[in-house]
Amino acid sequence: MAQEIERKFLVVGPFKDQAYSATHIMQGYICHGHGHTVRVRLRDDKGYLTIKGPSVNGGLSRYEFETEINLKDVLDLMKLCNDGYIDKTRYLVKCGNHVFEVDEFHGDNEGLIMAEVELGSENEAFEKPAFIGKEVTGDRRFYNSSMLTYPYKHWKDSI
Repeated sequence: MAQEIERKFLVVGPFKDQAYSATHIMQGYICHGHGHTVRVRLRDDKGYLTIKGPSVNGGLSRYEFETEINLKDVLDLMKLCNDGYIDKTRYLVKCGNHVFEVDEFHGDNEGLIMAEVELGSENEAFEKPAFIGKEVTGDRRFYNSSMLTYPYKHWKDSI
């Protein structure tokens, strides 16, 4: 079983000058609830189908299956998505031995910038870049699937 182990952080400083890649992502959820999600994603001109299980250990890890699908299928599956789409630009920033995925959200989640780092184990040490702020791992408000139904614009003043 593929286990995704990641930590999430708010971004509080400049990062774009450190990025070596930027891609546009549109993603929707065919279903989500009780910690399970089935997601379809268009990343630039490539499509992906992802299935995730419930989070464990305070949101630190969860089962994840992802496979690339053709462009026609991703566009067809997008029509089945509930609650609209997440629209974001993803930047990749290398720091030490890790790559941080920095997501700058658009639309109803405009103003939110989060960084994730994937780890090989739950206790793996990693170097934090200067733009990293408060950790939000396990805070369901910051799950992309949650931000569809309760977008950042409604609660941004509470953080």
